[in-house]
Amino acid sequence: MTRLDKTGIVITRPRAAAEVLAAELLAAGARPFVFPALAIEELPWSDRIAQSLAHLPNASWAVFVSANAVERGLAAASRAGAWPVNVRVAAVGEATAQALHAAGFRDVLAPHERHDSDALLALGPLQDVAGQRVTIFRGEGGRERLKEGLEARGAHVEYIECYRRVRPNADAAPLLGAWSRGEVDAVSVLSGETLENFLAMIGSDGKRLAARTPLLVPHEAVARHRDATLFARAIVTGHGTPALIDAAAHLKTAA
Repeated sequence: MTRLDKTGIVITRPRAAAEVLAAELLAAGARPFVFPALAIEELPWSDRIAQSLAHLPNASWAVFVSANAVERGLAAASRAGAWPVNVRVAAVGEATAQALHAAGFRDVLAPHERHDSDALLALGPLQDVAGQRVTIFRGEGGRERLKEGLEARGAHVEYIECYRRVRPNADAAPLLGAWSRGEVDAVSVLSGETLENFLAMIGSDGKRLAARTPLLVPHEAVARHRDATLFARAIVTGHGTPALIDAAAHLKTAA
C-alpha cells in the first residue's frame, strides 16, 4: 500500500508549480487534482522598471519574495547587463532560495525554519542596514511588511515589480464532480489570495463541499484568513512537499 493511499488533494498553485507538486504527490500515492487558482503574467517592459534597474548597482541587497520573482526579476535584470557583483541576494523562503541557487548564486541569505518576511527580517545580516539601499523584486502589489521592516531600520527600499498575479479562467465542473463523488480529501493553498480566488472559482456548490473538507496551508497567517473558516478545518502543514505529504498521510486516520 502506498503511503497516501489515493488521498485526493486539490493543488491550487500556478500551473507549472502545480504540475511539479502533482508528480511528487502521485509518486507518494496520492490522487492529485491540478486546479490552479493563481496565474502569473509578465508585466510589460516600462521606463519605471528600467529606471529601477539602473539603481540596482547602488544597492547592498536584492531581496526576492518568490521563485516567480527570481525568474522574472533576473530576466528583467539581464536586459540591463550582468548582475552587479557587489549586490548580495536574499530570499524570503526555501523555494525562492533554491531558484537563486539554480540561477548561479552561491551565497543566498534565507531563513530555514519559517518562510516569511518576518523570518527574513530576523536574520543577523539585515539588522544593521541603516543608509543601505535594498531592492525588492516582487509581483505587482502585495504585502508591505518587508519594506516597512527594512525602512524602520534606516534602509532605502525600492521595488522592482516584474509580474502580476491574476485569477485564471477555468471550468470547475470536473473538479466539483470528483469532489461530490468523494474523491477529494483536502485542498492545498499557499496564500490568502489563492484561497480567495479558489472560492470564487468553485462557486456556491464548491463552498458547500469545502465545508466538509480540510484545508492544507503552509503558514498560520493563511489559516487565520477569513475564508479559511469556510472549510471543515485548516491544517498548518509547514513548508515544503515532505511537510504536505506528512499532513496528508494523517487525513483519513484523523477523519
